[in-house]
Amino acid sequence: MARPSYPTPISDLASEILDPVLRRRAGISIGLVQSWDEIVGASLADRTRPEKIVWPRRMTDDDPFEPATLVIACEGMAALEVQHQTTEILGRVNAFLGFAAIGRIRIVQKVVAVDDRRRRPALRRLAPAEEAGIAAAVRPIEDGGLRDALERLGRSVAGSRKPLSR
Repeated sequence: MARPSYPTPISDLASEILDPVLRRRAGISIGLVQSWDEIVGASLADRTRPEKIVWPRRMTDDDPFEPATLVIACEGMAALEVQHQTTEILGRVNAFLGFAAIGRIRIVQKVVAVDDRRRRPALRRLAPAEEAGIAAAVRPIEDGGLRDALERLGRSVAGSRKPLSR
């Protein structure tokens, strides 16, 4: 009997593609980037991100292991918070990686989060007839909260459209 095949989540496919590239270019794994909010906490995760891991050069294979430097990009005052929490962040990152891989943190100040939320256009003022039409459409709804929500929705939809020409 054949096993059923299930679709593969896109995140798994993206991880398989991105992980080798990140490891080669930045010395960092996609797992660290994805788990960053769990490592540093939600408040810092919005204003920081791991940039790369810089491993010290080894001249020969016999050279002793030296821990790497984690480069963290920070926005504004987040750099100060990261600086104060350096020891805790080092411990959490090393616990995540499973060994004492990181020995230092280097902070780089730069823009981390791009606010790609678009500004909403200003809604036009509704004509009295439009207001009356919306009120009449939601009047039969018994639940007051639902009625108010639908009335606000109707106003925003009507206000975002051009007025009807008569």
